[in-house]
Amino acid sequence: MNVAIIPARAGSKRIPHKNIKHFAGKPIIAYSIEQALASDAIDEVVVSTDSEKIAEIAQQYGAKTPFLRPASLAQDDTPTMPVISHALSQLSLNHVIENVCLIYPAAPLIRSFDIDAAYSQWITTDKDYIFSVVSYASPIQRALYFNEKNELAMLFESNLNKRSQELTHTFHDAGMFYWGRKDAFQEERVVYSTRASVYELSRWKSQDIDTPEDWDYAERLYKISVSSD
Repeated sequence: MNVAIIPARAGSKRIPHKNIKHFAGKPIIAYSIEQALASDAIDEVVVSTDSEKIAEIAQQYGAKTPFLRPASLAQDDTPTMPVISHALSQLSLNHVIENVCLIYPAAPLIRSFDIDAAYSQWITTDKDYIFSVVSYASPIQRALYFNEKNELAMLFESNLNKRSQELTHTFHDAGMFYWGRKDAFQEERVVYSTRASVYELSRWKSQDIDTPEDWDYAERLYKISVSSD
């Protein structure tokens, strides 16, 4: 059995009630739930939350909420891995789980076909994980910063005269979904390691949402993606 686990705690400081705030007409968590339910690779969708309100909304959109997460696992500094490990310990009482798809609740640009394509790419390998990534819009090897004298400088001066095609292709975590073996999640193995593979998304398919400006930009991207479907 493959299960999707969506961690959605109630507390959010920068965007209050972020996980159930309406995004383009419905709670933002609804997009993650609906696309997980539409995935051929996922058998069951579970939301791990400490909030009865979030649990109620999650159920309205088809997710299961068989337990409430303890407050100790819903703090501002709580890492994601212990949350998934806790969820698996609860679910394993009644399910035989093989693989897990961790999906974040504020990922409105997520698509079921990307979830499935990543799963197909990963399942024939021996890697612990595969997760979504996006390439940097500009080469990070030409990054600029202010040094200790508050003077503008290049982070990697040796790359000043290199052509773009000479620079290594780099990308960052899209913060969207992560497939992994059940044991890897339960043992809280590190994701960013040689034991992981990546599924690269187009840049317009991902937007980290931490500020009101991020939220507005993500809605604009969503409207573009819907019109192009």
